[in-house]
Amino acid sequence: MNIDKFKRQHDDIIDCIAALRQASQTGVSENADEIARLIIAMSSIIKLHLAVEDQVLYPALRNSNNAVLARMGTKFQDDMGAIAAAYMGFAERWNQASNVSRDPEGFRKDANSVLKTVHARMHKEDTVFYPAIEAL
Repeated sequence: MNIDKFKRQHDDIIDCIAALRQASQTGVSENADEIARLIIAMSSIIKLHLAVEDQVLYPALRNSNNAVLARMGTKFQDDMGAIAAAYMGFAERWNQASNVSRDPEGFRKDANSVLKTVHARMHKEDTVFYPAIEAL
């Protein structure tokens, strides 16, 4: 199974996270418009990524002849539910510049927590899950 598109999406998400970090470091309130724009852009990538995983990747693994990958896929999909919900809540709270500029410290705290979890999940997929799929 070719998962290059998933890997590229991870790279794009990591680029968005880095840009958010840079904008935050130079001033959350001053960069509220850019922060909101980046969150909207990242959300588009994440929503597409999750949809393709749910509609293509996980079903393909469940229907494969590899019981280990089928179980791994189910576990990864189950674990993603809470992470996706946390991210979607984050995006809903901070996808408007007025919300970001009104509560820069709240944004920072929320971003540090949620984006750290998203980043850790992508790292686990990149280092454990995707290599297992590619070995198939």
